[in-house]
Amino acid sequence: MAKKQSNMWGSWAFLIGVILAVVFGLAGVMTSTLMIILVIIGLLVGLLNIGDEEVQPFLMSGAVLIIAAAFGQQAVGAISFLENILSALLIVFVPATIIVALKNVFSMARK
Repeated sequence: MAKKQSNMWGSWAFLIGVILAVVFGLAGVMTSTLMIILVIIGLLVGLLNIGDEEVQPFLMSGAVLIIAAAFGQQAVGAISFLENILSALLIVFVPATIIVALKNVFSMARK
């Protein structure tokens, strides 16, 4: 029951993080407070949403998303709202990917 509850919170954190990243990106409003909120949401996603069987697909998808968003910012630099959305998505997914990668490393070290 506790695993299902934490997975539900993680799923909501993921959905809210993506929605907020898009909204903040479209609005062009990215204060340090909003950045901290997105980082916290990313940490929650990494801690609560990714189970052992989902680690490898998440890390692969997260790495691709981070690379594509980082290079995409440069490619769409002339379109500010797209650049802002990609930046906000990076702020959510970088902490989530780091947490999942660290959990995976510690899990492998225990074996």
